Amino acid sequence: MFHVEKQGENHLYIEFDGQLDSLQMEVALNEFILLAQGIEKGTMLYEIAAFHMPSFSAIAVKLSKLPTLFSLIGKFRKAAVLTDEKWLQKVSEIEGLLIPGLDIKAFSLDEKADAEAWLAS
Repeated sequence: MFHVEKQGENHLYIEFDGQLDSLQMEVALNEFILLAQGIEKGTMLYEIAAFHMPSFSAIAVKLSKLPTLFSLIGKFRKAAVLTDEKWLQKVSEIEGLLIPGLDIKAFSLDEKADAEAWLAS
């Protein structure tokens, strides 16, 4: 399951749980692209309850949309990742070091209020 919701003018809430197939990935990324339009200096709260590698065909869908996704990343200044998976926390924060202008910080699932406060600061 992948759900994207625009909350306010410049904030996206993204919820991910489980494994995605190619159709689910296509729908999810199209929704993200649509909702990210018009955002400036935005924030994202990305909640990952359970992570399973997407199917190979889902990865192919994501790769096909990378140019569009990269162009949208510049619209965001901060992203908070909520997950209890320690390796995902580390990977998220490393990703933040590699993307200029985007600060990514990881939090445990029970630290949602802290993540929201960090995004607002």
